[in-house]
Amino acid sequence: MCSAADRSRLDALLKRCKRYGYCDKNLPAIADMFSAADDQLFERVNRNSNHVLEPYLPAKRECRYSLRSQSHERTLINKTTELSERDYIVRVLYKYSY
Repeated sequence: MCSAADRSRLDALLKRCKRYGYCDKNLPAIADMFSAADDQLFERVNRNSNHVLEPYLPAKRECRYSLRSQSHERTLINKTTELSERDYIVRVLYKYSY
């Protein structure tokens, strides 16, 4: 979990690396790379019932209708404090809830 200040410092480092030719000019921003990594991890955990993080996911909800495809069939955990917003599982479940 990086703070906004950490992300801005990482973006500045990435910008300097691009300018000096240490990495590709088309490399996305740090926030985009973090988001893509979160997406990939959640897909792996959600698909693999033997994954180490799978027991930490909430139970699957039972849905009797199929109006549109859902990104996940998990029940949402209540967001009560700032700490739960920093929790990876809570953050990703709410990201894919809409």
